[in-house]
Amino acid sequence: METRFLETFLLVAEHGSLAEAARRLGLTPAAVAQRMQALEDEFGVPLLSRTGRAVQPTSAGHAIVEQSRRVISDIRQLRSLATTDAASGELRIGAISTALTGLLPRALRKLVDEVPQVEVFILPGTSAQLFSALNENHIDAALLVRPPFEMPKTIEWQTLRAEPLMLLAPADLAHEDPVTLLATKPFIRYDRNNWGGRLAEKWLQSHNIRPREWLELDQLEAIAVMVSNGLGVSILPDWAPPWPTGVDAVRLPLPGGPVFREIGIITPRNASARRLVQLLIDALHEGVKTSDSKPENTIRNDDQIGVRLC
Repeated sequence: METRFLETFLLVAEHGSLAEAARRLGLTPAAVAQRMQALEDEFGVPLLSRTGRAVQPTSAGHAIVEQSRRVISDIRQLRSLATTDAASGELRIGAISTALTGLLPRALRKLVDEVPQVEVFILPGTSAQLFSALNENHIDAALLVRPPFEMPKTIEWQTLRAEPLMLLAPADLAHEDPVTLLATKPFIRYDRNNWGGRLAEKWLQSHNIRPREWLELDQLEAIAVMVSNGLGVSILPDWAPPWPTGVDAVRLPLPGGPVFREIGIITPRNASARRLVQLLIDALHEGVKTSDSKPENTIRNDDQIGVRLC
């Protein structure tokens, strides 16, 4: 039996969609459907029921979900034991969007240079989605916002970057008071469903500020572009570059002292790909040390982002 087929089944069962499983695996929906058909042929019973575009496990499918997760985990442990003296194999990484562009590429470049035979799978998502994926053994490590709750002892957290929250405003408002801007300009909110967005909401509540609500988005890059176009102001973390090109905006410090969004990496303490994970962590720390600098407070440019921080 192909373990990849079991992994595909688990993704389909979790997300209720062949298309979503295909997106996460980098396959076509037809390829995912073929895998599911092959798996059902091997078991001799239907594992999935389809109603329109929705897909749900059958009773037989539900019966094998947990055991399938254990099988996948055991196979990865066996692969790890077989390659104890050599860093090789598959590494499955989850990453939020700003880590995917700002922290991960340089670290992956170093990892691939050191271990050319490594096979890398990347799962994008929100911090909550990636935390869940790690708990369900879908990935070996995740780059995300520090969870707003105590993590289980089976998971290890390492902080990579502390990003201060700041008020992002159109560049022509650089000399305005941040509190006045929040009271008078449309507010483009960092989605409160995201852990980082909850930090911004907590700061607003602690300062008894009720901004002029307009939009609520979960893409920081999109918010920055909207602010640059004069559509409002926002409270965002000062995330690792690159920022979107052509942004013309200003970072203003929030009153009352800095509040930080912590970006880090979580891994199971008994990760099956522990050697590869450690190489990735080392590369991430090295990348953060070499890339961190003190920018200025204006983000303005035509072709590339120039950042200045007061």
